[in-house]
Amino acid sequence: MDLFIQNAFAEAGAAAQADAGFLNLIMLIVLFIVFYFLLIRPQTKRVKEHQQMVNSLAKGDEVVTNGGLLGKITNLGDNFVLVELANNIEVKVQRQAIASVMPKGTMKNTL
Repeated sequence: MDLFIQNAFAEAGAAAQADAGFLNLIMLIVLFIVFYFLLIRPQTKRVKEHQQMVNSLAKGDEVVTNGGLLGKITNLGDNFVLVELANNIEVKVQRQAIASVMPKGTMKNTL
């Protein structure tokens, strides 16, 4: 019958509930710390590394875009880069859309 009707406790029960509230607060803080070290910190590190990579782009770098296009940078602007995909085929891409910089000669080794 304890499932439907709450038991009446003396004053000592109220002190036990206060301790349970403090324990819940500590568990919430521990949960936030775990989230910080497992989710927030690695994500900010990845964003910082991507921003550094985007800022260090140079003419002649071989890059892969977020859409999967492989090309060579032919011109750089403040917000956009011109990427040559093949001979006389160039596309304008946002700097933030560059996923990674490939090693030199990658375009020659692909199909």
